[in-house]
Amino acid sequence: MRYCGMPAGMWLLFVGSFRKQLAQTLGFSAVRAKAIAEKAKHRYRQIVRSLPEFEKGDRFMMNILSCAMFSAFLLEMPTRPTVDQAADYYREAMTTGAMKAFCRMTAGTKFTQKDIEGMKRTAALNAADRNPYSWNMTFHPYPDGGGYEARFTRCGICALMKELGLFDYVPAMCRLDYTMSALGGVSDFVREYTLASGGPYCDCGYRKKRAGNDQK
Repeated sequence: MRYCGMPAGMWLLFVGSFRKQLAQTLGFSAVRAKAIAEKAKHRYRQIVRSLPEFEKGDRFMMNILSCAMFSAFLLEMPTRPTVDQAADYYREAMTTGAMKAFCRMTAGTKFTQKDIEGMKRTAALNAADRNPYSWNMTFHPYPDGGGYEARFTRCGICALMKELGLFDYVPAMCRLDYTMSALGGVSDFVREYTLASGGPYCDCGYRKKRAGNDQK
């Protein structure tokens, strides 16, 4: 994958937050955080350039790029955090003001016909059949009309982090799904299985919030 366009944009958009949270969440000194970020930039470029180009219509390129960025910082830390600490770090680094605004802005399209058709197209693409760093999924609307589930049988994050020797940290990234759903404010995220924990698939369920429900 060429280091231009979205890959370069992702770095510029999130590097400040990833560096900041090295100190605020993980307790590294400002000097150490700066050094880690400088090394992580080179590592991120190496990871990105090792990835194949994503197909047109593959909606998961941002997911693999955020994984590449998280992995680059983990690989350059002098001491590795626990999975719980890494989950906190990744959540705080990703939920910038711009990301929160984006979640609120796009929440209005959740569960619309356009959203559902997009999910069906993604399921039909089966991109991981040709790109091991993408995803395969099936789409399952809830029978009661209360939302839907995306069920993933192939996961690009699992593939990349296993290759980088960071597979134990996949659950730290998975937890962000709950946060992103909560930020949108229109769905409750539900999950039973993950591939990272040995499950038969990763289920990402989005249950429509009912009027009067407290947000989690």
